[in-house]
This record gives sequence, C-alpha cells and structure tokens, in this order.
Amino acid sequence: MHLVHASRLALAEALLAAGPSADTLCAGWQARHLAAHLVLRENSPLGAGVLIKPLSGKLESRLQELANDARKPENYIGLVRRFRAGPGKYSPFSIERISSAANLSEFFIHTEDIRRARTQWAPRVLDREYTEMLWHDLTKRARIYYRHSPVGVILARPNGEHCVAKKAANPVTITGPVAELLLHASGRGDSALVTFEGSDESIKSLKKAKIGF
Repeated sequence: MHLVHASRLALAEALLAAGPSADTLCAGWQARHLAAHLVLRENSPLGAGVLIKPLSGKLESRLQELANDARKPENYIGLVRRFRAGPGKYSPFSIERISSAANLSEFFIHTEDIRRARTQWAPRVLDREYTEMLWHDLTKRARIYYRHSPVGVILARPNGEHCVAKKAANPVTITGPVAELLLHASGRGDSALVTFEGSDESIKSLKKAKIGF
C-alpha cells in the first residue's frame, strides 16, 4: 500500500508542476481534465460512468465542469490537493485491497501521461519492488489490454521473463522495461520505448489495433 501512496504523491506533484493547461497524452485532455477525472473516479458515484454507459454522459458533463473551474490556478490547486488527500471514507477506493489493485498502475500511467507530453523527458528509474508490482499488474491484465489485437502478442522483459498477452497466429514480441511495456499495453504506444519482433505485416497490424481498456 505504501507504493500506492507514493505513486499518488508523485502524480499530484506532477500535476502541480505542470499547471492546469499543460498537455497530456490523454487525447483532448489538459492536466486540469486529468485532475478532474482522478477526483471523480474516487469520490463520485458518477465515476462508474467509465464502465457504465448510461452514466457516461453525466460523468463527462461533471468532468468538464470541474475542468472549466480549474482554469483558475487556485481552483486547480484545490482539485489536485483533493486528489492527493485520497478518497473519502465511503469510497470503495478507501479499502486497501481495492486501492492496491486499481491504483498502482493507474497512477503510474497518468504520471507518465503528464511527463511524456513534454518535448523533453527521460524514463524514471524505478526501484525493484515497484517494478515487480507493475509487472504483476500487467501480466494479470495483459489479455484485456490486447484483446483487440489481430495478431498474437508476447510481452518480454530484458531479463528474459515474458507473458503471452494474446494467443493468435503471427505473433509479435514486444520487448522493453516493465514501465515501457505497461505504457504500450495501456495505449501509449507512441510514447513507449519498446522494440518489436515479428513479420512486418504483423507489426503493422498490431500498431493499427486498438490497445488498452
């Protein structure tokens, strides 16, 4: 749980350093939209709109409302501080088991959404425990991330460990550090430092596919 908390703090700091109008890797979102998403996800019943379509319109409306208010620096700072404080006691995310399962990779990915939207950035150096927990998360969800891939997908670490993300013909092996594999799997392929091994046609098909949730 301490790594989830540390990841929350790192994400909050990245949001504050970027400012409300900073670009992110989330299409159409500035940092203020991302901050609004994070707060609603943990503290509002509308957060379920991410998965439940009937609520998605109301969720989007509320998100835009918060993001518009957060154009003002003081409101943006307040929004980020609200996220940094963590979920309310009645939120499902206040349960340690749920928070650990749902937030570790989420917070890492969104921190990179901010960092890598800049013209100059470098990969973070992650400690072994954090890396192994991210790998554990990735291997559990790999089949969901790559469910729309038209070709087989194998995720490979430099140390030789690998995970079959999609069983299908003409497989492509994606190789890179855990953090980079996670970013590719979550749909940030253009910003992930990975390499591909497979036929040219298979690699091309994979790059055109919808990857992530």
